Amino acid sequence: MTTAGDKPVRIGLQLQPQHADYDTIRRTASQAEELGADIVFNWDHFYPLSGDPNGKHFECWTMLGAWAESTSSVEIGALVTCNSYRNPELLADMARTVDHISGGRLILGIGAGWFEKDYVEYGYEFGTAGSRLADLAEALPRIEKRFGRLNPPPTRKIPVLIGGGGERKTLRLVAQHADIWHGFGDVDVAAHKVAVLDRHCADVGRDPAEITRSVGVRGAPRDSGPQLLDLGITMFTVGVGGPDYDLSTLREWIAWRDALVG
Repeated sequence: MTTAGDKPVRIGLQLQPQHADYDTIRRTASQAEELGADIVFNWDHFYPLSGDPNGKHFECWTMLGAWAESTSSVEIGALVTCNSYRNPELLADMARTVDHISGGRLILGIGAGWFEKDYVEYGYEFGTAGSRLADLAEALPRIEKRFGRLNPPPTRKIPVLIGGGGERKTLRLVAQHADIWHGFGDVDVAAHKVAVLDRHCADVGRDPAEITRSVGVRGAPRDSGPQLLDLGITMFTVGVGGPDYDLSTLREWIAWRDALVG
């Protein structure tokens, strides 16, 4: 297994469920698994984020249930679930159910939410960035508590991934609750966010080594992979959108991962 320190280097695909038929989405998830991806994510939106704003789109968690059956080895999850769209206890139960269906391959990615059209069209209160973060802070302990009350319980401690780079609130929630932090940005941005996260870990008494660091990546791995790895980042996720999913960049990152063990 390829490692950086004591953590495996892992490559993910964010398979954006926009502008494509579901058959194409399902085949692409299976193809990513066959290529050697470690994780296949979707996202939790109701409308496309690029291209035709009213183009084809599918719902996140019903899709994850289907992927739990149609894949066999990759971990699966949302990058990320919007906390606003589901009661925390219900979300915990959904995650536990997909965890069982998949044989223990679910990652619970979650964030505070941000895409106003989703909220308006589906009747959720958009609020403010601050109120949405406050809701997430209140939901995370409820999710953790519900995991402990479900029968049957999850097959494992479901990894919690928190997405976002807000330095005062989001990264503190990561330090308090997350197993994985996911962010975006170039090497310099990532270096800064990692340093902020480390300070939050010190403030709350958490060993920062307990948190896997993850970033979304673009372009060839030679352009940023070694520098990100030097920062202790070990998860690298390539995003692709429909209608035709191009996995050439994913292939490059998988090859880079495999070459690290030479």
